[in-house]
Amino acid sequence: MTTTPRATSAQPPRRRRRHAGFTLIETLVTVGIAAVVSGFAYPSLEGQVLRARRADALVALVALLHAQLAQEQFRASNASYGSLVDAGLRPTSPGGHYRIDVVAHSAFGYEVLAGAVAGQARDARCRYLRLAVLDSALTYASGSDSTTANAADVNRLCWSR
Repeated sequence: MTTTPRATSAQPPRRRRRHAGFTLIETLVTVGIAAVVSGFAYPSLEGQVLRARRADALVALVALLHAQLAQEQFRASNASYGSLVDAGLRPTSPGGHYRIDVVAHSAFGYEVLAGAVAGQARDARCRYLRLAVLDSALTYASGSDSTTANAADVNRLCWSR
């Protein structure tokens, strides 16, 4: 038996084939960085959203100032100022973020309280906005509860007039 020599061909070394795409570690690092960045950005964004929604209450209260004429017309026919229903006004702000109540009305003036509802209730410092008209003097107040006892500098931030 004769053996034939095998032809030995020099095979090139195998190259590792590189797959296109991202590894799990790269993806997790990217997700981690995105989470940290969004963790810093979210409180600022939420503050701006609450501030923008606060404008909804201001629109309602300013509309109430325009509706003061309706209150004066009601007062001309009655012994005192009236409620929201008497003046023909809505009990909520246009965007629905605040509940509006006439908390006091007499022959000398009235007080309107806008209280935050739903997600806007997280606006701790400016949860309530009060507008009072007494003997033609207009008073703005704000607070975290219905007493609206914020200091003047916080009132300016809440009303941002």
